[in-house]
Amino acid sequence: MYRSILMGLVAGQRAMTPLAALAGAARRGALPHDNAPARLMAHPLIAAGGVTMAAAEIAGDKMKTAPDRTVFLGLLARTISSGFAGAALAPPKRQIAGAAAGIAAAIASSYVGLALRKKAMARWGQTTTGFVEDAIVTAAGNAIVHAKSATA
Repeated sequence: MYRSILMGLVAGQRAMTPLAALAGAARRGALPHDNAPARLMAHPLIAAGGVTMAAAEIAGDKMKTAPDRTVFLGLLARTISSGFAGAALAPPKRQIAGAAAGIAAAIASSYVGLALRKKAMARWGQTTTGFVEDAIVTAAGNAIVHAKSATA
């Protein structure tokens, strides 16, 4: 269940990064096949959509007009993607709990991440902090999907 929580933390920073990470892992066969969300991410069109949405979000984050991650639509996107990712990474027969854990982590980390990002932006600017955050979040998402899952 820890991977569901960790991916929720990632979704709190970048809503679409969990989908891109899942897509890559599913296309390489690194996700369980007994899990419907994981199987769905292995479909080429779904995988391409997840990666495309993540790339668009990363680009949009650098714009001066980018809204805060805690606006309604931002939290909605984080809720959906973290719930889906949490279910995909959950142990067998624990998908609902995985989704709930991912959602809770995403919402909490959205607010914490925004506060930290605003402090960093005051010192280093929006673009620089955005690229650093992108690197951390992308690496974390990929590490999470490839971590060995505990079955408890």
